[in-house]
Amino acid sequence: MRFNLAAAAALFLTLGLVLLGAQGSPAQDAAAQAPPIKIGLMGPITGPWASEGQDMEKVVNLMAEEINRNDGVNGAKVVIHSADDGGAPKTATLAAQQLIAENVVGVVGTYGSSVTEATQYIYDEAGIIQVATGSTSVRLTEKGLTRFFRTCPRDDEQGKILAQNVKGLGFKKAAIVHDNTSYAKGLADEADALFKTSGVETVSFEAITPGDRDFTATLTKLKTQNPDVIVFTGYYPEAALILRQKKEMAWDIAMIGGDATNNVALVESAGPAAAEGYYFVSPPGPSDIKGEQAAKLLDAYQKKHDVLPSSVWAILAGDAFGVLVEAVKNTGPDPAKMADFLHKDLTGYVGLTGPISFNEKGDRIGEVYRLYQVDAKGDFILK
Repeated sequence: MRFNLAAAAALFLTLGLVLLGAQGSPAQDAAAQAPPIKIGLMGPITGPWASEGQDMEKVVNLMAEEINRNDGVNGAKVVIHSADDGGAPKTATLAAQQLIAENVVGVVGTYGSSVTEATQYIYDEAGIIQVATGSTSVRLTEKGLTRFFRTCPRDDEQGKILAQNVKGLGFKKAAIVHDNTSYAKGLADEADALFKTSGVETVSFEAITPGDRDFTATLTKLKTQNPDVIVFTGYYPEAALILRQKKEMAWDIAMIGGDATNNVALVESAGPAAAEGYYFVSPPGPSDIKGEQAAKLLDAYQKKHDVLPSSVWAILAGDAFGVLVEAVKNTGPDPAKMADFLHKDLTGYVGLTGPISFNEKGDRIGEVYRLYQVDAKGDFILK
């Protein structure tokens, strides 16, 4: 067989072009080799608030998938590491340690104030940013933690709106019921203090135990005080039971709650007949959020999961993820620089729930609360 020099040269040239094409451009190679941006998601994926945590995870994963389809963040892919806090402080500390071990630059979550509080110092000592999503207790941002932020508002703002609406709806005597968690007790105290200056009398101030199933004894005690409204500051599982049990005892009294009752599971558990007429104050729910960015996300969410998120808290988790990504875009994945950016330079940023910026404490700036009422079909109607 004769060696053909020209044919061999052509073959080597062809192989070289193929290999060069396989390698791609220098920019493509850099993007492929860039280390991923690791962001944590801590939420109650199991436990009494599982619908909240599961929706948080779905929203954040959906947003990360969209970013990665569009070349990631500064050429790096975003990887979400999820950790289940179970809606309990003890479990949350383990979840926080898990995320720290995975070297995340920031954490989205979590939902409950007492659960968040159990992890604040853990993340701070590890130098990691935490952006809470449903943790509204005032004291969370009164500790001087420079890497703690939240996309939800505070209980003092919620208490003000709650008290305004109790008075505005014409109620004179309120029975306040809380569950002794950081969120519920804090909101109850805020409402009680504001009632004293607005002409609403607090005739009872009662605590229940989260996870209990029978509140008829508490309701019977409240009835003897002759209130014209029950102000419940706890979470949706217990609110649903109270609504159902007061209907079973034929006590036709109005009830109003805080934003932790803004979840469709409230109606599913209580039943539409028992839930009808229930009021609550909350940031706007998924169906009432306006804006192109939110519309695109909710459309994609519904196409993938056949339903909308069950409450606004998953959307606020999306906002927490969004501000972390915005910080990385502007500073790189350096938590100290990211935190400084969020405090000082996050201006003009529009999230899923509207414009977002933070004050020196890490609180979101601006008012977002609205009044809702449950109608006969179990729908949440913006008043």
